Amino acid sequence: MARSILRSAAISALLLAALALSACAKKRHVATPAAPRVTNGETGLASWYGHPYHGRPAANGEIYDMEKLTAAHRTLPFGTWVRVVNLSNGKTVDVRVIDRGPFVDNRIIDLSHAAAVAIALIGPGVAPVRLDILSLPTTASAENWYGVQAGAFLDSDRAERLRASLEHDFGPAHLVQRAGTPSLWRVLVGRVPSEASAAALAARVREQTGTAFVVRLDPAPPAPGATSSAR
Repeated sequence: MARSILRSAAISALLLAALALSACAKKRHVATPAAPRVTNGETGLASWYGHPYHGRPAANGEIYDMEKLTAAHRTLPFGTWVRVVNLSNGKTVDVRVIDRGPFVDNRIIDLSHAAAVAIALIGPGVAPVRLDILSLPTTASAENWYGVQAGAFLDSDRAERLRASLEHDFGPAHLVQRAGTPSLWRVLVGRVPSEASAAALAARVREQTGTAFVVRLDPAPPAPGATSSAR
């Protein structure tokens, strides 16, 4: 009897040890989300935007309020806080990225009206700036995909013709609708895991379309008003 009890205890101990080892093994193989690649100290031109985008959904699904300190950037993750330094006067403002843009050569960030006022950007409209990353969102996806924006149209038929042409020459392409009255249709091509690969694709697309910008490919935003704050 005593021998049977000892044997049962030994078996139980072995089972517990095996379960503990299995749990440790699983913990060791849990993937840690990779930090998004960002460029601190990026320099270029800043611009600003207000109407008619005020009150409309931004690219992350929030409603754009031009009197809040927000901004549009082509590749920084939504929720990134950036300090914008106006290199012409030394003024600074901290903004949160909630939108995509600007899609104009040499411009690297589009500021809300309030942010533009803070660094005296309203008068000149554009100014040289430096972007310093203050913080990245803790919920940023471990998977970072990039593509190329080759055009933006008010006419969905024109956008579709360009999309079809690009897909024929460069692979999968799709349209992203920017809600509003009227809507704006962005034409995106490619899906690659690095900005360097997207930049190489942009150079090829630019030869055909004359304009092409590297952009982060974001998941579809939630329905307006579902879980948003402001933008």
